[in-house]
Amino acid sequence: EQLSVGQGMRMMFYALQPNETAFRSVAEVPDYVEQASHYFLFMLMLELIVSWAWKGQPLRVNDGLTSLSAGILSRLPDVVTRGVELTTYIYIWNNYRLFELPWDSPWTWWLTFIGVDFGYYWFHRMAHEVNIMWAGHQAHHSSEDYNLTTALRQSIMQKYTSWVFYSPLALFIPPSVYAVHLQFNLLYQFWIHTEIIDNLGPLELILNTPSHHRVHHGRNPYCIDSNYGGTLIIWDRLFGTFVPEKEKVIYGLTHPINTF
Repeated sequence: EQLSVGQGMRMMFYALQPNETAFRSVAEVPDYVEQASHYFLFMLMLELIVSWAWKGQPLRVNDGLTSLSAGILSRLPDVVTRGVELTTYIYIWNNYRLFELPWDSPWTWWLTFIGVDFGYYWFHRMAHEVNIMWAGHQAHHSSEDYNLTTALRQSIMQKYTSWVFYSPLALFIPPSVYAVHLQFNLLYQFWIHTEIIDNLGPLELILNTPSHHRVHHGRNPYCIDSNYGGTLIIWDRLFGTFVPEKEKVIYGLTHPINTF
């Protein structure tokens, strides 16, 4: 199902409603990430123009192309097979589910929104704290720039560990609902990779924002191991990993690899 332009823009900010994104089976769930490619390009161009005109900061071409190439590479396994995060989920659902929540209930939709984001928080935190997982995730942090291309600098390996953190949901939440939120959680995190958006006021209390995520990407001492949330920042506030943005953030790995 092709989204309208209005729906596509709302998709990028996790603003589609339950009645627009409820599906009986996984086969009916659109590939929202594929449909988002046009919006990626539009937002990238908009950021480039604003950054150049307002701050006089052109995009470093070598860094941007590296990020785009990593993003394309990370998607290649999904071209030939259903993603491991979904395949493992369906296996657990088919063989071990305890009960089945209704796929078309708004309550199921919102519970899945919370559950996927909670799972993402713990996956993301472990990806920083467990060495073998960090080996896969560090690719995303290797850029010393911070812009929308950085969001696309994804690892091809990390999805082979992330599925573990979502698997408890398969005991009661239908795969079709999970497949929607797995994509929306990823897409939401695209727009927060920018320096052109400053503080968002009261939204900073609940949502992961560009300000919070800039801290997460920083290698300043005060930035290390903080702000792991995907869509919500409440998990960091609850579990003691929240750090507000203070002095200017310096991006990249603590031990730079001296390449883009």
